[in-house]
Amino acid sequence: MDEVLKFLNENKVFYLATINGETPAVRPFGFAMNYNNKLCFCTANTKDVYKQMKINPNIQISAASPEGKWLRLTGKAVSYTSKESQQAALNTMPTLNNIYKVDDGIFEIFYIDCVSATFYDMQGNSRSVKF
Repeated sequence: MDEVLKFLNENKVFYLATINGETPAVRPFGFAMNYNNKLCFCTANTKDVYKQMKINPNIQISAASPEGKWLRLTGKAVSYTSKESQQAALNTMPTLNNIYKVDDGIFEIFYIDCVSATFYDMQGNSRSVKF
């Protein structure tokens, strides 16, 4: 997981895909953390992404580096919201304090379960990891 988290954090923006009915829905994210040895991200329960993950937890994340390497991660989004996980997120990325507060009724933490991650490069090489 450390290698995946490092890649996500080094490349700042990653794209999270959910299923909206029968249609994929993709949007940019910029926060990921290791909390209790789980790869976590956050969102608001007022957003479509939250509603889509509650209906169908299958997600995919993609991120790319300026060097022509990219990551594709597949898993299931699992709700992991607690005061402690929220505080850990705010501590990890203090700018989230501009949007969320602990126990505000909106701030949600998820972790990714059943993870399969594959790293790719422009030469056609790939390497998969699971955690």
